[in-house]
Parts: sequence; structure tokens; C-alpha cells
Amino acid sequence: MSEERNDDKAIWAPVDPVKVGLSGRCPRCGEGRLFNGFLRVGDRCGNCGLDYSFADAGDGPAVFVILIIGFIVVGLALGMEVSHNPPLWVHFAPWIPLTLVLSLTALRLIKGLLIVLQYRNKAAEGRLDRP
Repeated sequence: MSEERNDDKAIWAPVDPVKVGLSGRCPRCGEGRLFNGFLRVGDRCGNCGLDYSFADAGDGPAVFVILIIGFIVVGLALGMEVSHNPPLWVHFAPWIPLTLVLSLTALRLIKGLLIVLQYRNKAAEGRLDRP
């Protein structure tokens, strides 16, 4: 696998991992689609043929989403509670849909970013193959 990575530098120009990860593109060429569906990672890049079997973001994206979106929504809800003291149903009306939309959007963005960073930093090399 290290030979493949050395050849990558000669054939494929380096890509910006943040831009490529947030746009859901291939970590090697930056052109092909990373996702085959909303959150399912494809089998390989349609442009350069990179095999995505190394891609395993695990629970990392979910943890980041919980921490980031939770901080935002709880902060806004507390601000509304302190300033207006609305009934409980008024809290449910904006915060539940906002939480769902932000969480689903952030989950795809963060998963793409973590997979691209995993590829760039060669985090999949040397791992034990799972049965």
C-alpha cells in the first residue's frame, strides 16, 4: 500500500483535504464522488479508481456532531429560555427540526472530512485486518 501512496504524488496533484472532504470528493484525485448515497461510502472512485475499502470513520463523525450541534442548540435554547421564558412546546417547535437538519448535514460533512484526513495521513496503513 505504501507503493501506491508514493505513486500518488507522481500521478495525482495534492488536494486540499478540507475542501475535498467537505465536498465529498475522492481523497486522491479530488474529482470522483466519495459517497454512494447520503452516508454510505462508495466502493471506488469513478475518476481515478481508488479503492475506498480503507475508509472507516467509525464513530468519530457522530461524536463531533453531538458535541458541536449540541453546544449550538443548547446554547440557543438556554438563551431563549432566559430572555423570553416560553412554554415547553415553543422550545420543541424550532429546536427539534433545527437539530435534525444541522445534525444530518454536519454528519455527512464531518464523515467526508475524516475519511479524507485518514487517507492523507495514512491512518489505515498497518491496521489489523478484520475478519
